[in-house]
Amino acid sequence: MTQINVRVDGASYVDDVEPRTLLVHYLREQLGKVGTVVGCDTSNCGACTVHLDGQAVKSCTVLAVQADGCQVTTIEGIAGSEPGAALHPVQRAFHEMHGLQCGFCTPGMIMASIDLLKENPDPSDDEVREGIEGNLCRCTGYQNIVRAVRHAAAEMRGDAADDPEASPAEVDTAASEHVVEPVAVQA
Repeated sequence: MTQINVRVDGASYVDDVEPRTLLVHYLREQLGKVGTVVGCDTSNCGACTVHLDGQAVKSCTVLAVQADGCQVTTIEGIAGSEPGAALHPVQRAFHEMHGLQCGFCTPGMIMASIDLLKENPDPSDDEVREGIEGNLCRCTGYQNIVRAVRHAAAEMRGDAADDPEASPAEVDTAASEHVVEPVAVQA
């Protein structure tokens, strides 16, 4: 066993780990950070993406011992750890723009998108697609994911109202015939 000191989502941990334990398994099994998803176990899908010292990494490719002395941010920690904390703009945009379907890839997509927007605060559609290319989604077709990232980018820049591409009215629901508008209930 090897002892590690790591800061995860603002809290410090000192734990003994097997030297071959992957960061994703440490986060999920020892710390209970189950929002970090185990997807493919081959580093292809990106579902396990977290931020390690501010950089997006696939946590299935990092040993827990490599995170010793580092700061890790998971999907649970991006909005703040206090109860009732507001969602991060990217989380909110994924919700508002229907940037998810089954939700399995969503934590990794959000973490990769935040990293992209840190580097490029005003990406084009093609730049968003390139920025998230290491994260796979099996069910959305990516269109609303791209719109969500662009919407979040505009909000983070402070000009969401000026971005017609980021309007919730532009959400692609053509393939979602089962999606209906809420009906007001008469009392």
